[in-house]
Amino acid sequence: MRIRTPSRIHVTLIDMNGAIGRVDGGVGFALNDPHVEIEAFESEEISVSGKAQNLERFREVAQKLSLHFGKGIEITVKADYLGHVGLGSGTQIALAVGKAFSAFYAPKMSLREIAELVGRGGTSGIGVAAFEFGGFIVDGGHSKKEKRDFLPSSASRAKPPKVISRLEFPDWDVVIAIPRLSGAHGIAEVDMFKKSCPVPLEDVRELCHLILMKMLPAVAEEDLDSFLSALRRVQHLGFKKVEVERYGTLIRECLDNFLAGMSSTGPAIFAPTDTNARALAKELEGYFVEKGINCESIVTKARNRGAEIEL
Repeated sequence: MRIRTPSRIHVTLIDMNGAIGRVDGGVGFALNDPHVEIEAFESEEISVSGKAQNLERFREVAQKLSLHFGKGIEITVKADYLGHVGLGSGTQIALAVGKAFSAFYAPKMSLREIAELVGRGGTSGIGVAAFEFGGFIVDGGHSKKEKRDFLPSSASRAKPPKVISRLEFPDWDVVIAIPRLSGAHGIAEVDMFKKSCPVPLEDVRELCHLILMKMLPAVAEEDLDSFLSALRRVQHLGFKKVEVERYGTLIRECLDNFLAGMSSTGPAIFAPTDTNARALAKELEGYFVEKGINCESIVTKARNRGAEIEL
């Protein structure tokens, strides 16, 4: 079988205060590129090959699932993309491998069950929802009855949250710039959550207002100016402010100068545009190169459907 996943932009976590009895909540959207693509075959052994940047991550997920199912798998990685840059490669790799295993050995298993099995979606549900059906997504986070701690998805055992809004994202170009900086992951990411949460309640309230009454309507009405206005303000609020300020003034000045956002814990920058996307990509690259930091960019679009799965 063949599986091609999207990547995803994670605009922000919504409520990292928890005063109302829920935590987390996420906003984001699926991207056409970069992407993960695998070919998979039933096997009694585990075989993982291909020219991949994260080959060991594919192998680790396959080994974990092999123990669960008592079966092997043969996987050839056709495409993947950089990990720990804010574009959600870990979730897409885990879900692609998990979907292949379930298709062969447990065809009735739901995607949410697969996500639980591979340990994804414990904080934000954007990556899981991007894999399932794409589009612009808001998830409702977790009740404190299920999850009491502030933890990233990689360290949380909570179930993937339910999607509370899903819209078709407009046909804008999306410029992605990835400066060669170290994104937060592992222990460093866990520590960032523990030290920075709970965030101020007034930030959470403003975020909710922006998302419900500005960002979502802007997507529905294809109003780019309004979307960018909301996006700019979001970068200064709640846990997103914490994520951005981890890089000092470097990312902050870039976001303000280019009407852009930072995806997840970064360092990937995203900038929706309806004008000259290639020129904007070059300008974003130039911003970092002038500061002695290598940067690569791509121009893509949002993806309004989930992963492609061919049996």
